[in-house]
Amino acid sequence: MGEPNVDNNTVTQEQKPLNPRVESWKNFFKKLRKNKAAMVGGIFILFFIVVAIAGPFLTTYEPDKGEIVNKLAPPSADHWFGTDHHGRDIFTRIIHGMHLTLYIGFFSVILGATVGVLLGIIAGYYGGRTDTIIMRLMDVLLAFPGILLALAIVSVLGASLNNVIIAVAIFSVPVFARIVRGSTLSVKKLEYVDAIRALGASDTRIIFKHILPNVTSPIIVQATLNIATAVLSASGLSFLGLGAQPPMPEWGAMLSDGRNYLYNAPHVAFFPGIAIVAVVLAFNILGDGLRDALDPKMKN
Repeated sequence: MGEPNVDNNTVTQEQKPLNPRVESWKNFFKKLRKNKAAMVGGIFILFFIVVAIAGPFLTTYEPDKGEIVNKLAPPSADHWFGTDHHGRDIFTRIIHGMHLTLYIGFFSVILGATVGVLLGIIAGYYGGRTDTIIMRLMDVLLAFPGILLALAIVSVLGASLNNVIIAVAIFSVPVFARIVRGSTLSVKKLEYVDAIRALGASDTRIIFKHILPNVTSPIIVQATLNIATAVLSASGLSFLGLGAQPPMPEWGAMLSDGRNYLYNAPHVAFFPGIAIVAVVLAFNILGDGLRDALDPKMKN
C-alpha cells in the first residue's frame, strides 16, 4: 500500500509554534473588539486625533481674529457654533484647541508615568529603606487632592501651558508608582526571576527586560484613564486663569470666557464644555475596555 499524500507545507504550518507575545496581543484585540463601549471610545479618540492634525486646514477662519460686528452671533450656516465676545468663530477655536488639549493630556501623562514607573519599580524591586523612603514621599503627594496640588505648583511656577503639564504630571506620579510597586512585588517573587538572578543577570537587566514587560498592562490602563484626568485638570486651571493664556484657544479658557454670557449667549460656554466632556468620556470608556481586555481575571 502506498503512503498517504500529505502536504509538507501544511504539516510544517501546523507544527510551527506561535509566538507567545503575538498570541497574547491577538487575544487582547479579540477581547477589546467584543467590548463595544471601548471600541466606540477608541473610534472617537482616533477622530479627535485626526481633527487635531487635519482640522485647522479645513477651516476658513483664523482662531485669534474676529469681527466685532459679529460678536456673540448665534450658531448659523456661516458660524456653526456661533461667535464669542470678540467675534471669533467658536468652531474654529475648538478645532484649533483640540491639539492643545491632547498635547497637555498625552505629554503630562507620559512625563508622570515615566517618573512614577521608575520610582515604583525601584521601590518594589529593592524594598527595605529604599521602598520606605519612596513610598512615604508618594503618600505625602497623595495626601493633597490632585487639582489643589496642581494649583499650588502652577501658582509657584507661573501661569503657562508647560507649567500646567509639569503640575499635572507631578500629581500623576504617585498613582503610577503605587500601581507599579504592587505589580513588581508580585512579579519578582516568581521562580523565573530567581533563576535569571542565579545565572548572573544584573539588576538593571532583570528590571527592564524581565519585570517591566510584565507590569505594562496596569500601566497602559492607568495611563488611558489619567489622560482624562489630565484634560479635566488642565481645563480647570485654564478656567481659573492659571493655564493657557489668551488668545490661545484652550477649551478651559474658552469656558471661562463664556460664563459671563450664559444668559444672552449660552453657546459661547456650551460648545467648549461639550468638547471637554466628549474627550474625557472617550478616554474613560476606552480605559475601562482596556482594563477588561488586559486583566487576566476577567472572563468572557
